[in-house]
Amino acid sequence: MMDVVRRYYEAFNAGDTAGMLDCVTDDVAHHVNEGKIRVGRVLFGEFCAHMSRCYREHLTDMVIFEAEGGRRAAAEFTVNGTYLHTDPGLPPARGQTYRLPGGAFFDIRDGKIARVTTYYNLADWVAQVS
Repeated sequence: MMDVVRRYYEAFNAGDTAGMLDCVTDDVAHHVNEGKIRVGRVLFGEFCAHMSRCYREHLTDMVIFEAEGGRRAAAEFTVNGTYLHTDPGLPPARGQTYRLPGGAFFDIRDGKIARVTTYYNLADWVAQVS
């Protein structure tokens, strides 16, 4: 189970959206820090494409935790990023860099990620890029 989470983050750090999508179920539920829940691989892929346009991020200090029974996992990490293109409703992008702690929670089903819930401090990010 931790293997699928590790592969997911390896793909993330490589900028490999297809690799990330290979790690999730067709009906993946993506709970973002701010916003609506996205359900399904197609919507998750669209979100990843949007993020790749607006941000370049690399995760470090990764620690992955597995819950007893292998059906749930969590990860803690540091987000090291560059704000590339203005995301609507957020401050203008000018190539600002940022660094902030983040985390995620996962449900695992049949060896794939069925839910990913991501958390970071949006106010901290806005302060860093403003």
